[in-house]
Amino acid sequence: MKHMQKLKIFFSMAWSISPPYILMLVLDTLLPSLHIFTNVILPKYLIDELTGGMNKDRLILFGSLIVLSNLCFTFLTNTTKKYMEVKKVYMADKFSQAMAKKIMNVEFSYLENPYYLDLKERAVFAINNQGTLQNLISNLAIVLKNLLTIIGLLAIMFTLSWILVLLLIITIIISLLIYKSFVAYQMNFFQEIIPVNRRYGYYMGFAFDEKIQKDIRLYNMNKMMIDRVTYYNNEINTWFSAYYKKQGLFLSLYGIVNDLQATLAYGYVGLRVISDRFGGRISLGSFTMYVAAAINFTTATVELGSGLMRLIQMLGYLEPFVEFMSLPDEDVREGRFELTGDIESIEFSNVSFKYPGSDSLVLEDISFKIKKGEKISIVGLNGAGKTTMIKLICRLYQPTKGKILINGRDVFEYDHKSYMDKIAAVFQDYKLFAFSIDENITCKEINADPERTRTIIKEVGLKEKIDDLPDGLSSLYGKAYDDKGIEMSGGEGQKIAIARALYKDASLIILDEPTSALDPLAEAEIYEHFNSMVGDKTAIYISHRMSSSVFCDRILVIEGGKISAYDTHENLLKNKDSLYAKLFNSQAANYELA
Repeated sequence: MKHMQKLKIFFSMAWSISPPYILMLVLDTLLPSLHIFTNVILPKYLIDELTGGMNKDRLILFGSLIVLSNLCFTFLTNTTKKYMEVKKVYMADKFSQAMAKKIMNVEFSYLENPYYLDLKERAVFAINNQGTLQNLISNLAIVLKNLLTIIGLLAIMFTLSWILVLLLIITIIISLLIYKSFVAYQMNFFQEIIPVNRRYGYYMGFAFDEKIQKDIRLYNMNKMMIDRVTYYNNEINTWFSAYYKKQGLFLSLYGIVNDLQATLAYGYVGLRVISDRFGGRISLGSFTMYVAAAINFTTATVELGSGLMRLIQMLGYLEPFVEFMSLPDEDVREGRFELTGDIESIEFSNVSFKYPGSDSLVLEDISFKIKKGEKISIVGLNGAGKTTMIKLICRLYQPTKGKILINGRDVFEYDHKSYMDKIAAVFQDYKLFAFSIDENITCKEINADPERTRTIIKEVGLKEKIDDLPDGLSSLYGKAYDDKGIEMSGGEGQKIAIARALYKDASLIILDEPTSALDPLAEAEIYEHFNSMVGDKTAIYISHRMSSSVFCDRILVIEGGKISAYDTHENLLKNKDSLYAKLFNSQAANYELA
């Protein structure tokens, strides 16, 4: 992505967040340049008066203008600087919020694609760890300020000699070419070192991951981890040794060009003072002005080059962020119809599906129907497409072919919110958050029906656990932010997730292997109670264990993305060679399931 395109996207986002910030950025750019011009131009007239006319009124005027201009510009510059420092933090937070919002709104398929997951991580790292936005803003202001300063100073020196200006422009072009060459090398360097940095970060991250500390200690992996981190650390040092040598060469060339600029400017101005052979002598005041212009020109050129290099570097770091933010938001496809009643039927009509970027079908020509109140178990080996079917029902994906009908109507013809209100799902990778247990269940800050929550807690088998807690349902889950938070076993956490699904009171409830941390008997108990709790609601179960199948009306068997059977538990067991019979009988032998 081109740098100008990235800047355009950045400014578009910044303007949408805070238009005054952009205006202050422009002001913050203009004020230092104007300050330099006043300090270059006004002393000329003061010195000319001191060495020439000695007009008292003019001396007071120019002296007062110099003092007042410095006071005003210093005050305004410090005020805008303070504002920008505060605002930079605000803007960085807003960009982080925009990133978080994008993650929640981006099409779901991107969040399961390894490339875009990696892109997301790099984008978050650039914003949160590298301070890219703050540095981008700072260096952008530096580049604009010095660009304006250079243009203004060239205009001043043009009054002395157009030939000098031409020579100085040539030196600027040479400087920019040197910087461009170095920046190209720099960007290529940082792109090539990303894989090494990621491996280093991967192993370094183990030191801060509490989840793996038991394994590291149990298997004495400390030395192996340290050796791996040291290896990649040495490799990074080798890379950067070559980088800094190259950087030193570029900076040396750049320094030579800057010295050439100073020599040309000071030499020519000096000649104009002592000789009239180059267009006439200049006054002492003019000499002071042109020398000040030359000094500030050299300083501005150096700052422009370094600022430009850092700006391009930050734009390179920002590329993952810009690319991720440019991804299309999820097409919710708001339908015209509101799903007001219960879900009476679910029908897959010749549905096929393949993941974006893949040529192979996960589901192929799937057709079946579920009636209201039925309890359906979906059974199959790993990778058969069970969870994909659930994601399609939840509108996380769109079928590649065919239709999913709810109450006889295409699922995407319904208003998104009204449809989602009718579905509750507990996935195997469910999440609980650092809120109170009550908030984790109700997903609301204020519980309008605490009695209902207590009833559900009892039904999922957590009443005694919650009653023993000092703060009961108000207890904070987890210790991530508060030592007073409570920890729960995997099975207890899964029961909280199931309680959350039950509390929603949806007409369709889906359990996608949420009980994997429970032992078989506890799982069977959960499903048995669950069946009674859901009452006449429709329920879909996915489990590698067959305990859920016993309580279901029908079992849908998936093999290789296709339906191999759809019948009752009793009828499926009659075919001893079927996948279902083999799965069920192999587990029944171990767990004596009835």
